[in-house]
Order: sequence, then structure tokens, then C-alpha cells
Amino acid sequence: MAEELKLLQKIFDMMEYGYLALAQFPKSEKFALATDIKRCMDVMLERCIEAQKKYYKKTTLQDLDVEIMKLKAYLRLSHDLGFLPLKKYEVWSAMVVEIGKMLGGWLKTVHGDPKT
Repeated sequence: MAEELKLLQKIFDMMEYGYLALAQFPKSEKFALATDIKRCMDVMLERCIEAQKKYYKKTTLQDLDVEIMKLKAYLRLSHDLGFLPLKKYEVWSAMVVEIGKMLGGWLKTVHGDPKT
């Protein structure tokens, strides 16, 4: 349970950083790519909370994994289009990678436990 709470905190930290970075996107992207990224982060938070509360976690964790991949793609696109400076891209991407690694560990415990 402690690992699950750490993952939730990492998602919160990443969202705080992400929202500040998105505030610097051009106005033309505030309701386009920035909205897609916000929704992706919101879904990550939702899936993490759902996985903590559900008895059968595998599908929810796999959904969270999909959202992580989508966010990585959005961040790369944002950087490639020049909306996200290199340093912010590196910091934000590192946060997402760390979340992905933590999720990988959680998925391994779920796959290894016959009860879940």
C-alpha cells in the first residue's frame, strides 16, 4: 500500500509541474494540445486512485500504463513543435518515466499474486 501512495504522490508532483509548464504554452494551444495533456494527466490520477480501491487491479493498471504512453507522446510532440523548452521537457519526461517504472513494479506484483 505504501508503494501505491508513493505512486499517487509522484503523479500529483508531475501534475503540479505539468500545469505550470502548460501555462507557458502559446494561446493557440491552450484549448488544443494543452487540453489533451491535462486530460491525460487527469486520467492517470483517476486510474491510480481506482487501482488503489479495486480488488481486481490488472485492467486498471494497464489503462494507467496506456495513459503514461500517451502522455510521453504528447510531451515529445510539444517539444518537437517548440511549445515545451528542452529543460522542461527533460524534467517532465523524467517524472513520467519514474511513474512508469513504479507502475511496472506494481504490475509485476499484481501479475505474481494469484488473488489479484
